[in-house]
Amino acid sequence: MNVTINRQARDVMADKDELLEQVKSEKPVKNKILSLPFLIIGFLVIVFGAFMLYAMIHQHVTNNSSSSQTSTTTKTKRTSSKYVAGKDYKITYNNQGVIDKATLDKGLKVSYLTDVDDLMDTSSNGSNMAKVEVYYNKDKNLLVERLFENGYKDNQPTQTVGYDLSEEKMNLDKTDPVDYLNQPLVYKWEKLTK
Repeated sequence: MNVTINRQARDVMADKDELLEQVKSEKPVKNKILSLPFLIIGFLVIVFGAFMLYAMIHQHVTNNSSSSQTSTTTKTKRTSSKYVAGKDYKITYNNQGVIDKATLDKGLKVSYLTDVDDLMDTSSNGSNMAKVEVYYNKDKNLLVERLFENGYKDNQPTQTVGYDLSEEKMNLDKTDPVDYLNQPLVYKWEKLTK
């Protein structure tokens, strides 16, 4: 019986040693398996950080270049239109000795009278203009704009508005015929195409 116990003890000891060897050999595999998610997360953090850095740099470069392009685009928009002066519309300045052209142009711009595409636009969003007359009232320092939509009759404007040059604001409700009668016509825009 002693022999059997010794044999069983040896077997248990051998099994114990075998188990210890298995545990020792499996432990690094478990560590590797457990460290795999941390490696993946670390990799994703690095990739995400690099992407964010790239996006911030690209955004900064884009903002700088777009601000310089904006002024160029704005200048281009003013001069490039799908309509051609002399063919689709005609502009006449009569401001010589009456009002400074820069002051007149500023008033026209505030009133959106320099946007030829909008003036020619006959859709519900457009101005649908056939003619625009601008008079200068020197006593009131006022530009009076007579706006004629397509289909106007008897030289009656669709709307008459004023731009107060002193206050630099539109004067929509205080413009009377007295403000432009016997005043010089300083600017005229006419649609030539039907």
